[in-house]
Amino acid sequence: MMPCSRVETSLAGDAPWLFLSPHLDDAVLSCGALMEAQAKDREIIVATLFTEALPAPHTRAARSFMRQCTVPDALGLFEARQSEDKAVLEDMGVQSIHLGHVDALFRRRKPLKPGSSAWDRLLPELSHSYPTYRFDIALGRISRADRGLIHQLRSDIAELMALTRAELLFCPVGVGKHVDHLITRKAGEAHPENLVMYSDFPYNLSAGPDERHLSELGFVPWTWESGLEAKTCRIRQYDSQAEALFPTGEIPLQPETYYVPAGPSRKP
Repeated sequence: MMPCSRVETSLAGDAPWLFLSPHLDDAVLSCGALMEAQAKDREIIVATLFTEALPAPHTRAARSFMRQCTVPDALGLFEARQSEDKAVLEDMGVQSIHLGHVDALFRRRKPLKPGSSAWDRLLPELSHSYPTYRFDIALGRISRADRGLIHQLRSDIAELMALTRAELLFCPVGVGKHVDHLITRKAGEAHPENLVMYSDFPYNLSAGPDERHLSELGFVPWTWESGLEAKTCRIRQYDSQAEALFPTGEIPLQPETYYVPAGPSRKP
């Protein structure tokens, strides 16, 4: 008989689970079916890490994102996204926590002060940690300026683990190499005894995980297939994001993939 995975072992009980979501939709996009099924019998908490923007001036990449969302004001957009996320998770019976860190599109290496140079305002890319999306955010190279942020996130998550008494901690595996997803993974990996990683949807429609990293960890796939139809309805509740993510209007029914330690898992 095959040994139970870490998730299957926990499924037999009712201990709380904590999900780390890089952005204000990622947990539902990647784990919504499992979360909603389990919220009937256990406490499910989603902690979203990057829930804020900063005022203009914005990079070209940030302005492009706002155009996709059809909202010209970044602060207003993120207020709407926070409300949207809380409403969706509440409907699912899931608790939500917003940690208040700044999204990579808007993150600066240092605060922009009134006396900042004209170049900082005319070419905001100079002061941002990730000047472009394609060549910075999406390449998976975490800025040196984010070292302190990673340290803070590990502290935040350690406090949440103690507060929630979560048996399992779910974090993204980093399909797509978005730096915020990789930073979230780094923060989650500080809790190896509780760790489960999830495949990042919809990035996983066109890319795969870092197999070498999974092999080094000794993690193997585990799949959840129930409730996918209901999950698509939850995704559509993210009005500010659904159209940009799925411009054809079709949301694929993709089984949720998780990565767990191979062989018997110890209880956290």
